[in-house]
Amino acid sequence: MQKARLVILTVAVVAAGAAGYIATHMKPDAVVVPTAAQPQIKLQDVLVATENLGVGTEMQGQMRWQAWPVDAIADGYIKRSDRPKAEEELKGSTVRLRIFTGEPIREAKLIGKGQSFMSAQLPAGMRAVATQIATDTSAGGFILPDDYVDVIMVQEIEIPQQPKQYVTETVLRNIRVLAIDQTIQEDENGEKTKIGSTATLELTPEQAEIITVAHQMAARLSLALRSVQDAQEQTGPGAEYLVNSPGRNGNVKLIKSGAMVEIMGRK
Repeated sequence: MQKARLVILTVAVVAAGAAGYIATHMKPDAVVVPTAAQPQIKLQDVLVATENLGVGTEMQGQMRWQAWPVDAIADGYIKRSDRPKAEEELKGSTVRLRIFTGEPIREAKLIGKGQSFMSAQLPAGMRAVATQIATDTSAGGFILPDDYVDVIMVQEIEIPQQPKQYVTETVLRNIRVLAIDQTIQEDENGEKTKIGSTATLELTPEQAEIITVAHQMAARLSLALRSVQDAQEQTGPGAEYLVNSPGRNGNVKLIKSGAMVEIMGRK
């Protein structure tokens, strides 16, 4: 019996080996398909910022060359192949629009060394007008450059034997703030806060005339901070009637003791 089992086991092993041999040698030759070589991405060095650069920052060493895909290079990027000495050339420039870390530097966001910062901020045809504002009503000191505000004129009216009265009027709406001075002032608790007392506004020539007259008429001017969502709204001409322009309607406006009197001109 044991011999019979041994014979059967031997036959099984031999059969398995033969089957494996046949399967291996009967398999068709494998076909090797060559894979296409992946094309290499072409790179070119462009100048990028090494840190966040806020408006008004002076450019010194906050830039370096960075390999950049050629297909992703946009107009205005500074390429090493075109300007190998750009790092030295741009030192002393001032940032006019914010640049983030790793962002390619464009000269459109910079003001050249020695150029006027404020004039570079102004769009064509606009004017920068600085005016005194009420420090306690300028949105608590939170108004910053590039915010949008309404300009409110406050006038005092004195009537004999009556309490002093005040009249308010919004003379300009949705005006962009170019700059606001930040002076240190201590409050009642001895803590120091930053309060602006002079605002520089971006105005049309007509609006510049209006705010100049309003400043002479007003007991004080206040700024009301607007939502950033209002930035695209039209500013409008403002309180045009304040402007003393004899050539426009033939009349002359006189300001006396804070009150305006219109004198009819010749027709």
